[in-house]
Amino acid sequence: MRYLLSACVLVLSVVSTSAQAALDGAWTFTMTSPMGSVDAKVELKADGDALKGTFEVNGASWPIEQGSIKGDRIAFVLQRPGASMTYEMQGTVKADAIAGQAQAMGATVDWTMTKAR
Repeated sequence: MRYLLSACVLVLSVVSTSAQAALDGAWTFTMTSPMGSVDAKVELKADGDALKGTFEVNGASWPIEQGSIKGDRIAFVLQRPGASMTYEMQGTVKADAIAGQAQAMGATVDWTMTKAR
């Protein structure tokens, strides 16, 4: 019984670590809202259960804040530089794609990211 439990813990930790490692690297972000379309180059880095990185939007760099990873779910906050606008982002990772929702100013909008090749 102890062997079976140890094996399950090992398998789960390997799966979690590989899912986090799959986040590392360059991504292409797309979001369409009533205010227009946003495309960004994104760099992600998993650090344990923390998600770090940056968004490059129209030549401006937006750091990821309060980033977290829980299984296949990610969450983070973006503060728009030069404006008092905060985006609360959540998404689900599936291989080389992430689909999620952004919340800002009372609105919710879908977004996607694909791993850059």
